[in-house]
Amino acid sequence: FRNWRENHMNKDGVKVSILTCSVVFFICFLGLYAMKNLQKWFLTVLFLTVATTLNNVLGAFVGINIGTDVSDLPSASNIVAILKSHQINHVRLYDANPHMLQALSNTGIEAIVGVTDQEILKIGESPSVAASWISKNIAAYMPHTNITTIALGSEVLTSIPNIAPVLVPAMNHLYSALVASNLHFRVKISTPQSMDLIPKPFPPSTATFNSSWNSTVYQILQFLKNTNSSYMLNAYPYYGYTKGDGIFPIEYALLRSLPSAKKIVDPNTLFHYDSMFDAMVDATYYSIKGLNFNDIPIVVTESGWPRLGGSNEPDANVENAETYVNNLIRRVLNDSGPPSRPEIGTNTYLYELFDEDKRIGPISEKHWGLFSTTNGSSVYPLSFGGYDKIFGNSSKSFCVAKDGADAEKMEAGLDWACGQGRANCAAIQAGRPCYFPNNVKSHASYAYNDYYQKMRSVGGTCDFDDTAVITTEDPSYGSCIFAGSSNASTGGDESFSSMAFGPVGPVGASLKLQVCRLHYVLSSTSLLLALMLL
Repeated sequence: FRNWRENHMNKDGVKVSILTCSVVFFICFLGLYAMKNLQKWFLTVLFLTVATTLNNVLGAFVGINIGTDVSDLPSASNIVAILKSHQINHVRLYDANPHMLQALSNTGIEAIVGVTDQEILKIGESPSVAASWISKNIAAYMPHTNITTIALGSEVLTSIPNIAPVLVPAMNHLYSALVASNLHFRVKISTPQSMDLIPKPFPPSTATFNSSWNSTVYQILQFLKNTNSSYMLNAYPYYGYTKGDGIFPIEYALLRSLPSAKKIVDPNTLFHYDSMFDAMVDATYYSIKGLNFNDIPIVVTESGWPRLGGSNEPDANVENAETYVNNLIRRVLNDSGPPSRPEIGTNTYLYELFDEDKRIGPISEKHWGLFSTTNGSSVYPLSFGGYDKIFGNSSKSFCVAKDGADAEKMEAGLDWACGQGRANCAAIQAGRPCYFPNNVKSHASYAYNDYYQKMRSVGGTCDFDDTAVITTEDPSYGSCIFAGSSNASTGGDESFSSMAFGPVGPVGASLKLQVCRLHYVLSSTSLLLALMLL
């Protein structure tokens, strides 16, 4: 194991070291248990803690929200089957639905459980109601169901301000009930808030919370600090863009690459912001700092883009939704935070699993869902899980050069793919089938895809410094047959093929793949042994 760690110590070395320590800690206590006959409850706690630790050291993750305002909502067991089929391991529930909590049992999927607005009022007024709620909705399902967080309401301060006076008391009452149940070490408590709580989010360095809420927000932050919990933020660049009157370009909202001349710069810090998402997260960090708190991490509990809207909502369309969601997934999984906190990744929950057709409001309110309720397939090609596994109606996927991407970066990506990446680039040489059209974008598409098809199974991704994109449309043309095409056996340039034994790109992909495999083995083993000991 030491040799494995030393061979992979790079920018992810700290995570590997923590993982190593966790495993050693795990093994040592197994031996100690055998020698000292420790109590079963203690070892159960140990196994669950190790599983949680492994989750925490492996970088940022992408989860999903499960709304229930759906006419044909699948059964809880079918919903869990959809989650598992798409390898979604983190979910947020808006209430403590007993069917969902039971269906999530023994899956290892981490769940945020919601407290409804009506429940907040009662819990905030009575510690006994809080104790009953914890007993019924949390303690009754643990540890079989992997509940990690309790989320009180959704955007309470800006949407239902009359609940505000009892919000923090409700959080304190629930925490006391967790302590009494000896679950406070496993379950955190927080409350999701809207970006509307920050009236002027740009430039991020001068952002502050609405002063009329300072007292309540300060109490929330003090609670989060005392309990080592995260600030929950609902961040929607869609609304930031559509309500911005053209101040920012659409590329900025969609996490697309911006040319140098259009980079968004904070005039005070000179930080460059490549996306509105990062700017929103940073504005929240600065707002928290404005109330003298510096060590509270942010988790984005909602973010997404509607794929359909009314005639007055032209930006709510499939192309924008697909672009935003896939770019957001890639952004989160690169494990870095916004410019002011690059060392802290931003765990993010996509909004949402299904369309909620029963929601009131504009047409766009009903069309944020990523998956079909009928067969569980994604409504557009979706890369979920960090290794560009595509979930769509097509079984084929290709990696091609992205429209509008930086030309210099694309040329560098082409050189890397044909060189260090070991892609077979013979077909794009002069006189070969894919030489024409003779331009960087066409040649890069062929090289990117050849690398991707060979290396995706061992961690190779389709990114190339944000100059590539996944598509399910076969890019082959004429006698130029792309790797992975259903026509590959009848054309192409197979005589020039070569095995790619070189390093897997981008940097860190192979390490993350190996760590993830080890993580799943140990986490599953930990949970299984914990359940056996109960």
